Formats: sequence, C-alpha cells, structure tokens
Amino acid sequence: MCIVGSVGRDASNGRDDVVTVQLLLNLNAEWAALPAPLATDGRAGRRTIAAIESFQRQAVKMRLPDGRVEPNRSTLAHLRGGLPPGFSAAKLHGVMIRATPVGLATYAAPLATRMAVHGIDTPLRMAHFLAQIAHESGDLRYAEELGSGARYEGRADLGNRRYGDGRRFKGRGLIQLTGRANYARYGKARGRDFTTAAGARALATDPELAVDVACWFWHDRGLNAFADADDLAAVTRVINGGAVGLAQRRAKLDRARFFFGAVPLTARTPCSTKQSAFA
Repeated sequence: MCIVGSVGRDASNGRDDVVTVQLLLNLNAEWAALPAPLATDGRAGRRTIAAIESFQRQAVKMRLPDGRVEPNRSTLAHLRGGLPPGFSAAKLHGVMIRATPVGLATYAAPLATRMAVHGIDTPLRMAHFLAQIAHESGDLRYAEELGSGARYEGRADLGNRRYGDGRRFKGRGLIQLTGRANYARYGKARGRDFTTAAGARALATDPELAVDVACWFWHDRGLNAFADADDLAAVTRVINGGAVGLAQRRAKLDRARFFFGAVPLTARTPCSTKQSAFA
C-alpha cells in the first residue's frame, strides 16, 4: 500500500502520505480539476483538499465528497486506476518518496532513456528495477558507497588483487558496481577505462554513467527474467550477494507496483487486465 494513514480533511496527514496523494492528484490532473500542479510539500492545505473533493466528485462519482483519501478505499483505487502508463518523474518520486528535488531532476531523464534502451520497459520490470535503485541509492541520495571499501580488500572474487583495490573500486553507480574486475568488465562494454582513479570516480559523479552502469548490470546479469517472474529474492541475491535489506526492498517494490500498475503474480487471475558483483 502506498499510504499508511488518511489524507485530507480531518485526517492523520503524515508527510509521506500527503506527498503521495499530491503526486497522485497531479497525475490525475484532469479529474482533480487542477489548473496548475499541486506543490508536493506534504501539507494537506486548502488546494489539496479541494483537489481531493473535485476528484471524488468527477472520478469516483461521490455525491457528497468527504475530501479524504484513505488506504484500501475507493478514492485511492480510482487515483491508481487513472495513472497514465509508462515512466515519468512524478512516478519516480512516488516510488522514492524521500528523494530530493535535485536528485529527481538529476536522474529522471537518464533513467527514462537508459531503462528503455535496456528493455526495462514493462510495469513489473520497471517496478523491480526502481525498487532496487531506491534501496541502493537511498532514494537517489547516493551514487557512491558510504563506507571506505576496506572490507573488499583482497576479494579475489571481485578481482581485487592489488593493494588498495577495495577502496579504489568500492560501490559506485545507482546500484553500486564493486570490484576491479567489474569496473574492467563495464569498461570493456563501453570502450572506456574505468579502472583509473578518474574513471572510477566518474561512475559516481557523472549522473549519466551512474544510471548507465546500473542499467548495464541489470541487463548483463539477465535480471529482467527474474523481474518477469516477480522474484524479489532472486533479484536481490544477484545485486547484493545475499538478502541484505530485503524487507526495505519489498516495501519499495510495493510502492513501485502501485505507481507502475504492476500487479504481483500471486494476485493475478486469468481475467486480469493489469498487468554478486555488488556488495
């Protein structure tokens, strides 16, 4: 579920819940009668409540709108049903509710381009990919591992055979590519040397590369197949080498499924119409 409490008039109005509803209303602008997008400021003010009422009147067909959006109720279901298909910056924000405006502005366009190039283009594939990106990058806050990388020192499985390789080739990019061997493999695929100090740093400092290396890894390791099977544990094992943060990744996946219309396989019926190189 994308909200945990009620939003609107006389509601609990948790910050993340309000931002989520404001994003949903903006994505349903016609039904919410919005002449201009709502500010996604997390405050359920007069304009937000009026937009909820308008949406309830026009889309939900409520004779007496109550100006509230609640979990598992019809207004939220209609807001989800009215979402446009495909990727957008607003949907990205919906998945990564704590992303900063700078993070969203920096990465939304590269993600849209590179995901399409690598076939991350169905609702379920986009949901799984963005859920992992959200966890690994802290909602687009980090493109470089916060630790020193010393724990990778001497890791032959990562190709770290020279002194200092652990720190030199710590996790970078939105999914955090790790280890000399993997930096070299990505470089070979792109015709560049990412094993130099400048090349390695670029995976974190160049937004296009930070996105591209994540999409490349996803495609290189065949993760679309695991996403198609809706296998979060398998995707996480390939990216993380284990199950670190699985609960948090699942929570992000639930949000991503909501915003991208990706129905879990276990919830589908025959007549349904909706559809370790790393640390």
